[in-house]
Amino acid sequence: MIEVLLMRTSLSGLAPGLASRPAAATLLAIAVAAVGLGPAASPAAAATIPAGAGSYSDSRPAGTSGPTTNTGAPVTPKLTTAARDKPVPTNDWWSSLAYQRYGDNPYSTPMYGHPLTYQATASGLEVGYPTTPAIVGDGRQYEYAHKADLTVGLSGLNSPDTKADAWSDWTVTPYWADGSRTFRATIGHGMPFVYAKGSGGDARITTASTPTVFSDDGNVLGITVAGHHYALFAPTGSDWNVSGTAITAGLGGKDYFSLAVLPSTDALATYRKYAFSFVTGSQAAWQSTGSTVKATYSLTTEAKEGTERGTLQALYRHQWLHTTDALTPYTYVSPRGTMKVRESASFTTSQKNNGVVPALPASSGVDKARLAGYLNEVANASDPFSGAADTYWTGKALGRLAQLVPVADQIGETATRDKLLGLMKGRLQEWFTAGGASEFSYDKDWKTLTGYPASYGSDTELNDHHFHYSYYVYAAAIIAQYDQAWAADSAWGTMIKHLIRDTANPSRTDSAYPFLRGFDVYAGHSWASGHQGFAAGNNQESSSESINLSAGLVLWGAATGDNNLRDLGSFLLTTESEAITQYWFDASQQVFPASFGHDTVGMVWGSGGAYSTWWTANPEEIHGINVLPVTGGSLHLAREKAAIKRNIAEMERENGGPAQEWRDLLWQFESLSDPAAAKAKWDGVNGNYEPEQGESKAHTYHWINTLNTVGAPDMTVSGDLPTSAVFSKDGTRTYTAHNHGSTARTVTFSDGRTLSVPARSTATSTGPGGSNPDPEEPGPSTGNTFRLKTGGVLTTATTDPAGADTVASADGVNRDGTPYRPTVYEVKKVNGKVASGAATAFRLRVDAGTKVGLAPQVRVSYDLTGDGTFDRAETFRYFATDPVNGWEEYTQASGAQATTGSLGELKNGTVRLEVWNALGNGTSQVQTGTDAAVLKIPYV
Repeated sequence: MIEVLLMRTSLSGLAPGLASRPAAATLLAIAVAAVGLGPAASPAAAATIPAGAGSYSDSRPAGTSGPTTNTGAPVTPKLTTAARDKPVPTNDWWSSLAYQRYGDNPYSTPMYGHPLTYQATASGLEVGYPTTPAIVGDGRQYEYAHKADLTVGLSGLNSPDTKADAWSDWTVTPYWADGSRTFRATIGHGMPFVYAKGSGGDARITTASTPTVFSDDGNVLGITVAGHHYALFAPTGSDWNVSGTAITAGLGGKDYFSLAVLPSTDALATYRKYAFSFVTGSQAAWQSTGSTVKATYSLTTEAKEGTERGTLQALYRHQWLHTTDALTPYTYVSPRGTMKVRESASFTTSQKNNGVVPALPASSGVDKARLAGYLNEVANASDPFSGAADTYWTGKALGRLAQLVPVADQIGETATRDKLLGLMKGRLQEWFTAGGASEFSYDKDWKTLTGYPASYGSDTELNDHHFHYSYYVYAAAIIAQYDQAWAADSAWGTMIKHLIRDTANPSRTDSAYPFLRGFDVYAGHSWASGHQGFAAGNNQESSSESINLSAGLVLWGAATGDNNLRDLGSFLLTTESEAITQYWFDASQQVFPASFGHDTVGMVWGSGGAYSTWWTANPEEIHGINVLPVTGGSLHLAREKAAIKRNIAEMERENGGPAQEWRDLLWQFESLSDPAAAKAKWDGVNGNYEPEQGESKAHTYHWINTLNTVGAPDMTVSGDLPTSAVFSKDGTRTYTAHNHGSTARTVTFSDGRTLSVPARSTATSTGPGGSNPDPEEPGPSTGNTFRLKTGGVLTTATTDPAGADTVASADGVNRDGTPYRPTVYEVKKVNGKVASGAATAFRLRVDAGTKVGLAPQVRVSYDLTGDGTFDRAETFRYFATDPVNGWEEYTQASGAQATTGSLGELKNGTVRLEVWNALGNGTSQVQTGTDAAVLKIPYV
């Protein structure tokens, strides 16, 4: 959505240059096989390669470029011989290993694996663990920037470059060679270990400052550098030698060693258990069943010593919020909030399927005559494509028309519908035929399909393919809904499948395209830059355009009968939705640092996030870039209605008033939370405004007035068909579903409601249930009672499921009065005045199982102004648990042990509850999501 490409004043700490256009990525890497996406072999050596009724070229049009360095020199993937023929997943967290964007850096830029960060150098791999955020760029950006604690390599290693040697879904193995020595290091998302293999030299660790040794057991060494604890593991029989900042160990004829960042020094014994269980691969698998999407994330390992094949994995917030698998008490700091550690080689997540519908349901709130007039303005325009020539702006124009096709059909304007379909077909067919003014060209070196004319670095930097092509896939899905013959492989479907294979390929064995090019399966979202050549890592701006591709996959798969592609889209959308919720919108207010003064970011970086875009500092675009395009795939945003309200409020504060430029996008966004407020803004201008280039008055009018009639999406209910949705207003739910199939079917919703949907039709019904609940509303400013919610949240919601969180062990040390690895719950932006005569109260259910001598303890703290400093802290006496399975009640009646500071008026304040075990050697549990998991603060 870039209207004018103005490079904003540099974002502090980032390498200069345009990393990616408005990006919104989230193609989740998890699949089993190619699922019928057309021929997998690389294109034959011919000028034009047929693809059904379409074609593409195997050489770029004259005068155009493919991937280049920053100086414009052509560049090919930087791979070892072993990896040379394997398609490279550009647009990943580690892409700079393979893409040498800067000619003077043949190694890599910083790579953010989390919890560890990395950068390749001539002597090996820098490793860091940033735990303190910096606020830069006039307060617009937070970052946990890479800073090396140590460098891991071999004695004497001086490699002229670093290449990518092997990779899997979220791990990569860089390779160094200098003629005498070879060195490999396997690293990955969520991996606290670095697994090293080398020959020709001793293992060598060079620390950034003189280390403190806290444990020395021959081949196992515990050190502290820059306040971070590491364990070094050499083969049994070896011995680490420390000399200043150099630590070496002979490998004794072996070729392996490892290191790990420890959450605490007392974790050494646990981590030592897995030191020689080397990770050799990673893979995600997903399944969409009924209204649920499940994913399993698995590591494969090799026992270098002994027989241990397990490992430790740090889960991101979007993962641990949706798993019931057991987690250890260990945690790490990351730019995405707290990471929690699992002691296993796999874990599984489960989420409700976020449905996608071709259009909002028909409603009485839409004036058909007025809507028909708006539709005609678009269909009869002298240039419905507004002069679009490149892949991005052509895509935007296609998306604009695609949204109107089912709307026109809904009100019986079939002639307009068919005219719009004809316009879309004609333009797609131009692009899908090689040799014209616009075409697609395949690059055999980078294994990618690029559209020319290109834009925003989609050619020279491999940026944004998932953004651009999302519109083509979505438009084709709408065409297929009405004309299956057009979408057949023998017609134009094969070209669409090429675009899908380029951006969201579910196959790991396709030799022509990489597996999920831009979707980072473990991070839960896509990346936009093809080279990742920035100090802050990779980035993604327009997360919503990434969602647009996932929604397109759902609709294309449904329309063409390809349930595997449909379910891939559901998995990608559902997973990325949670990542957006947490990392772009900070819906639970548990991710952004307290010192970062914004409620949303326009861009997520490997190192953090930024309240900015690539081309403007205008607040409307910063907030709107993660909304557009508004489609039936945007309904997932309604899960976090309170976050939408905060988002709109911040935009208006920063903007100095309501939106003017992208008002239609932001009205539609607001309508997902408060349709009446959005309609009031629409009515206030009465259609007298200029639509955003990818929008139309017809679509905005239909969207806002429909939601004002049927209510905002009710995300507490989901259907067992991915193309279904539920809306709720004043105690009435509206159920809708589109059946792309050739036979009627019954859709069952999670509240028990059923809906019969004829073949190739949309059906809608209404019934009692729900009143457009706002479960994430953080409570009125005078509210004073909060439930504990899994994920570290205090909330006034009463709709969250019951659960339980683990409280870490005291590790045999008396922790009475001092929080030790506490389980923390917070609510921010609380307002209230002290209630006369009231006091802090809580009711918790705790359970130590059969463990003896445990003692959960609570501290409640108040940051009166939300500035990060807690002005009042109340520590309560611990509660001695019994060694019998079953919940026990712990309340403030145990009595106050210590109190510091004074209570005062809360003005956008923060309230925190911490619970930890004061005594004992075992973990315990605390209940969440029930009336027996409550904190009441003394405020009105």
